[in-house]
Amino acid sequence: MLIGEYIHTIDEKNRVSLPAKFRKEMGKKIIITPGLGQCLFIFTLKEWEKVSHKLSDSNADLSFLKADQRSFNRYMFGRAAEVEVDSIGRILIPEFLQEGIKLRGLAVIIGVQDRIEVWNEKAWGEQKEKIGKEADQLAEKLGNINQRN
Repeated sequence: MLIGEYIHTIDEKNRVSLPAKFRKEMGKKIIITPGLGQCLFIFTLKEWEKVSHKLSDSNADLSFLKADQRSFNRYMFGRAAEVEVDSIGRILIPEFLQEGIKLRGLAVIIGVQDRIEVWNEKAWGEQKEKIGKEADQLAEKLGNINQRN
């Protein structure tokens, strides 16, 4: 399980080190894609396969007929990149993905169970503050959803 929050410097060649705790679990190749809420998502190849399968609406296998699904798949798959993890655990985040979240200088890397999220430091601070204020209501809402199922 991927958990924790880490702050890492982006070097002069636009590389960032994955936290040592994540390296073994992630493997030598990863998928990095635009995330939701001003971040990037990083998946293992195995987890990306699961996500791809879910997004393709495998029950009907006609996901291309649904406009919302087409648009979201373009967003997730069209800007995704397969990236290699070097021998000392660094990855090169493609420039177009860095620009999308204004990632410069420092990257906040957080483990979110089955994926890693990469945030610009300022955006993560704002998100963390917002979530902190809403945590009780979010927990209540999620608890009510789980009780219905």
